[in-house]
Amino acid sequence: MAAAPVSAAQAIGEYLQSPDDLVKVSAYRKKLEKEKASIDARLKSGVKEQLQATREGLRKLLSTRANVQAIKDEMVIIDRECSDPQTQVATFDQISRVSMVHRNFVQTEEMVNNLLDMESKLSEIGYMLDDDSANITGPAPNLLVIHYYLKQLEAFRNQTMHQAKKASSDARIYLVRRFERLHTVIEQFDQYIINLAGNVLDIVREGNGHVIVRLIKIAEMEGREDEKAIAIRLVKKAAKLDAASKFKSMIANARVIKHYRSKITKAIADSIKAKFERAHKQDENDPMAFLENIQWMYADIIRIQSDVVPCFPAEYDIYSLYIREYHKALNVQINKIVASEPGANVLLALFEWLKQYKKDMRELEVPSDLLEPPLLDGKEQSLIEDYLQVIIKKLDEWSSNMMKTELEEFVSRQDPLEVDADGQYATQGGAGILFQMVNQQIDLATESGQGAILARVVAESNRVMRGMQEQWVKTVEQEYKTQVEKPEEIAPGLVEYVIALANDMLKSADYAEALLARLEPLVSEKYRVQMNEKLNDAIDGYLDVAKKCTQTLIDMIFNDLKPVTKNLFQPPWYDGILAQIVETIRDYMDDYKEFLNPSLFELLVEDLIDAFLLVYLNALANSPKLKIPAATERIKDDVDDAFRLFLNYKSQKDMEEYFEVLDLILGILEASKEIVFLSYWSFAKKHGPNLAFVEGLIKARGDLDRSGVSEVMDTIKRKVKDENLADPPEPTIMKKVAIQNAFSRFLRT
Repeated sequence: MAAAPVSAAQAIGEYLQSPDDLVKVSAYRKKLEKEKASIDARLKSGVKEQLQATREGLRKLLSTRANVQAIKDEMVIIDRECSDPQTQVATFDQISRVSMVHRNFVQTEEMVNNLLDMESKLSEIGYMLDDDSANITGPAPNLLVIHYYLKQLEAFRNQTMHQAKKASSDARIYLVRRFERLHTVIEQFDQYIINLAGNVLDIVREGNGHVIVRLIKIAEMEGREDEKAIAIRLVKKAAKLDAASKFKSMIANARVIKHYRSKITKAIADSIKAKFERAHKQDENDPMAFLENIQWMYADIIRIQSDVVPCFPAEYDIYSLYIREYHKALNVQINKIVASEPGANVLLALFEWLKQYKKDMRELEVPSDLLEPPLLDGKEQSLIEDYLQVIIKKLDEWSSNMMKTELEEFVSRQDPLEVDADGQYATQGGAGILFQMVNQQIDLATESGQGAILARVVAESNRVMRGMQEQWVKTVEQEYKTQVEKPEEIAPGLVEYVIALANDMLKSADYAEALLARLEPLVSEKYRVQMNEKLNDAIDGYLDVAKKCTQTLIDMIFNDLKPVTKNLFQPPWYDGILAQIVETIRDYMDDYKEFLNPSLFELLVEDLIDAFLLVYLNALANSPKLKIPAATERIKDDVDDAFRLFLNYKSQKDMEEYFEVLDLILGILEASKEIVFLSYWSFAKKHGPNLAFVEGLIKARGDLDRSGVSEVMDTIKRKVKDENLADPPEPTIMKKVAIQNAFSRFLRT
């Protein structure tokens, strides 16, 4: 750190610190004068030396400028003399011609020797090239040697052909023929270079990475020559001819541009495309196998990163090239698979594979920008819609074909029905085939792991099922209508086929229920509710068709019984016609019981009893005058016969509940005028007022005159009004009884 400057007062203060120091002032002054004189002398000497050095520098600078000017003058003289040597040398023209002749002789001798040696060199090069080409994966020991010799021969050819531009056409044609073999060998070598570039991965797998290094060295060397040739051509194009003629290279260079680098990268890209094309062609008919076998792609990427990248200069960015080309070639093949309209299983597998592809590429740390554009343009979600459309199409096709066949069989009824292991009628395919198809598609959708897909497939399956159910209902209705209206035009066996169809529908409902039980645990609550709704709807539809079949079976019984049932409560009835009805029903029921599913048979029995009671009650409600007590006795016999018939299929307790209504009505018919109200009240409490029916019944009694009927009905109506009697909460069979108007009843009588 520099000391602080000392002022004059401080300096004097150091010398005069006491009164005695005043005596020493004179001595101090002399001392300071001596120091000042010494400093002045040193400064003067330094200034003198500096002035001397400055003078010397200026002198040398002036001398240098003179020398530079002298050199410039000499150079001007030399340039003048060189530009026109004839002014200095009298024999310069002769010397120039002799020199030119000598140079031509030397060049001619060299050209002739090169032409004579070229064939032997080409033979040697061809042998080396064939030897290296025989094994495209290396080790290619002659690669650099071949390139060196060919480079020399090519330069010789280019120079020769350029010089021959002023020669005769025969000479030029001769030279072209002489260089044809060289041209062929060069083309072979170029092709060899391309083949090497197309087999880079195979070469490094064989441990011959040095071949790739040599290949790139050749490409870099040729690239530099290409740049020189292009630059010279640009100069020749831009410069004047006399300026260009000063450079020998501009005159002699007729090089063919090689573009090795672009050819190598193109060969790599083409080899990748070809590799994916071969893989796709190998499994062209099995896209699933293509997706399974494509794992080699990931092994290639690992090999590229570890072994190929070190063989290329950084500016090639070879890793990016490979990844982009692999991704692009893969995208082409994936689009081919999608365009081929594959099956639903392939689309679903492809959707999952694309997700795994992204995951695998992330694990390999492949930059996302190298995977642009994404496979299928990022629209892989459309595969799900395509998958669903395929399922819809397949389900529609299968169900349409199956329904066409089954409806034809059902209508023609030419083939005998099958009997299953339980001894029940069954169709030849039916439920089993349909649900086999449905389950196949459901299983595929389940593999996707997406509840939305599974729910859509279930919804489409429900749509197909409901469509088939509607067709069956219409067909059964049409066939029954034809049998009723034009029995002579319909094929026999409708009863048996309706039984088989009913059994098939019940099996289908069981299959649908089993499917629902299998799927419910696989999805979330959101999709569980949707699938439950759709499959339950399908189950209900199957049960509705089965119900339609059993009702048709009942309708066919009573269609056969129409000639008999129309005589109920008519004069022939008193002779006992119910026995015929009972026997007819028994015959039908024997067949139904044998070949109809027990559950359906049980439902059929219940509906049949209701149908029988309804027919009987409708006939009674619209009957003419009844002969009392003959009519009541006949009713008792009818009830007894029917009761015993249905007792074969239902329990005593159930039968009593069914026939209770007839017992109550019989009570109304048997009761005297004075107590008929009591019997009616028992009936009304169970089945409601039913005043129209009861009034018709009372009027039909032959033992009551008009006044008696009026008296009874007045009592009943008054009681109903007083008690405010209403219909029961649950409708009974009486709600279905159809009562004709008075005119219709008059016509019947």
